[in-house]
Amino acid sequence: MQPPLENVSSVLVFTLSGLNETMENRFLFFSFIALFYLLLVFCNVTVIFTIIRHEKLHEPMYVFLCNLCVNGLFGTSGFYPKFMYDLLAHDHVISYTGCLIQIFVIYSYALCDFSTLTVMAYDRYLAICRPLEYHSIMTNQMVLKCIIFCWLAPCFCIAVLIILLSRLTLCASTIEKLYCEVWAVAKLSCFSTTVNNVFGYIVILTYFGHAVLIFCSYIHLIRKCIKSIEGRHKFMQTCVPHLLSLVNVTVALLFDVLYSRYGSKNVPQGVRNFMALEFLFVPPILNPLIYGLNLTTVRQQVMQMFFKKQVGISE
Repeated sequence: MQPPLENVSSVLVFTLSGLNETMENRFLFFSFIALFYLLLVFCNVTVIFTIIRHEKLHEPMYVFLCNLCVNGLFGTSGFYPKFMYDLLAHDHVISYTGCLIQIFVIYSYALCDFSTLTVMAYDRYLAICRPLEYHSIMTNQMVLKCIIFCWLAPCFCIAVLIILLSRLTLCASTIEKLYCEVWAVAKLSCFSTTVNNVFGYIVILTYFGHAVLIFCSYIHLIRKCIKSIEGRHKFMQTCVPHLLSLVNVTVALLFDVLYSRYGSKNVPQGVRNFMALEFLFVPPILNPLIYGLNLTTVRQQVMQMFFKKQVGISE
């Protein structure tokens, strides 16, 4: 006789087991995470405020950078506060509704990162390869459409994934991660998750296809830029940080997606935790730092804002 199934409506709380082996040093971890999160928020808010405040930074490249920082704050807000609470709590649990909200925030952030990096690559392609047409193509309306695309498409994809996830009947309530993740919840299903898997892989292939398109566009950019010293300087200043961000978020998210589905449990819990969190640790702090330090205009305005010096802005 088949045991009674635990219906999804009766699963009110999930248990997060990712911290079980690291609780001995939880106060040390909490101190580090709290300081890191404050630094992350400070760096992103600084870049956002600087771009909004100065009219000379109201250009497509800086607007997209601002969007990247806003998205970083959005995504990390779905993880860090709950994670810091779990470091101090004895029971690492999250409500069913809270779990779905966390999934939506974290993974729409990850996809929005890809979308924003994609439109930034398009912007750089126009600026370097088609400079005479740049301002006629990258108008304010076009920038607005790009921003809407960056947010609307990821939110729609993750919303569909969550709807499919909420229809599953679950037989367990333990999630073997530090946070809620689509596949970690889907694995708890009593029945087939084929529909979820198919749509999930469509989303994965679509957004990693974004990365392929970006790398292809950069092949054209490199060919264009190596022909002149000015082109090489422009590429190093605006395109290299973009490539670093793209490589980092692609590798981190690809590892998280593939390991959650095919990874071995023989890997130490600490290693698994670090790799699962890499896309929530590095990109949100790397983006404002590499752009803020590398882009002369942004760097000068930040220095002027904090050190009260009259620093000229180079065009």
